[in-house]
Amino acid sequence: MLLDHLRQQLAEREAQALRRRRRTAHTPCQPRQVLAADGAAPRELLSFCSNDYLGLAAHPALREALAEGAARYGAGSGASHLINGHGVAHARLEAQLAELLSPHWPELAVLSFCTGYMANLAVLTALGQAQATLLCESLNHASLIDGARLARATVMIYPHNDVAALEGLLARCTSTLRLIVTDAVFSMDGDLAPLEALLALAERHDAWLIVDDAHGFGVLGAHGRGSLEHFGLRSQRIIYVGTLGKAAGVAGAFVAAHPTVIEWLVQSARSYIYTTAAPPAVAHAVSVSLGLMFGEEGARRRAALRERISQWRRGLAQGLPAGWRLAPSFTGIQPLILGDNDAALALSAALEARGLWVPAIRPPTVPAGTARLRVALSAAHTAEDVDRLIEAVRAAAFEVGDGP
Repeated sequence: MLLDHLRQQLAEREAQALRRRRRTAHTPCQPRQVLAADGAAPRELLSFCSNDYLGLAAHPALREALAEGAARYGAGSGASHLINGHGVAHARLEAQLAELLSPHWPELAVLSFCTGYMANLAVLTALGQAQATLLCESLNHASLIDGARLARATVMIYPHNDVAALEGLLARCTSTLRLIVTDAVFSMDGDLAPLEALLALAERHDAWLIVDDAHGFGVLGAHGRGSLEHFGLRSQRIIYVGTLGKAAGVAGAFVAAHPTVIEWLVQSARSYIYTTAAPPAVAHAVSVSLGLMFGEEGARRRAALRERISQWRRGLAQGLPAGWRLAPSFTGIQPLILGDNDAALALSAALEARGLWVPAIRPPTVPAGTARLRVALSAAHTAEDVDRLIEAVRAAAFEVGDGP
């Protein structure tokens, strides 16, 4: 019976410390957030779990922009982009993004999506035709993995950031179309893909490079334009996916690529064609967000984020329990790897008892034996917030990991 089968599977997950539980937020996304779980009374926690890297999600200007967009365009789009759901706000946002990213392509067009998940499904299913091979990084995000599974293409997996292994696969690949697929910033480790080397391989082997820069756009690079700016890349072979619900603080995503690639997505990408367009008010708010991100305020916030990252890493550079380690990351994603599922849950609970919310991440989201706390830092965190987290982790280490 289905229910008995599912109950057994849920019990197995519970026994392995793998069962997930939701929290309900009662206040906006910001460092101090009122949360409730499992029927408990809501309480304020100092949160280190949001991807709101620049602290824009609750920015007054974006609240006003969203309200202004709803007043101007209504609450919903009403249909897909190819029926009547594509409004002037969407068109303006796409043009704004194309202008922003234009230094990285000789020719460029942009297509907007409801979510990053939908954008990645669109790119991989529309381009992953039967005559193609997708050469996928082993630690890619679930949306890229699912897109590869849904594609008709042959799929090859190369080990994490192993350029030599990827080159070997490309040398043996006989497909007409070759597409290298990678995250730019890996969402559970915070490290970067070697995009310079990957693009060089793409050029050498007549391949294309699909880059999901969900955690880099708005954060990395001299002006915050993302991983392509960070590495100084410019190429027609790049197909770039960026999200607008992380550093941008709103919602949605986009694909930037050669105009021919974008036109093919419009004609063929099922997750674009067969879904209702995002509300135009959201696109209007994102346009305002881009003005903040890439102006003086964005520069100040990126500098503040870098300071918080350095502070955290200095504070936990030494004295961790045996087997615990900080992942080598200079991004807002700062994993503290414990290894054991129960230990990760226990540390998360110990921090919550001290008024801090840092989630435990366990398999299958990360490989077995690498359970961790995924600390997400924001420009909205103060130096005092990060000091409090460092002190709490050190104190909880005595309870969970026998101390340093």
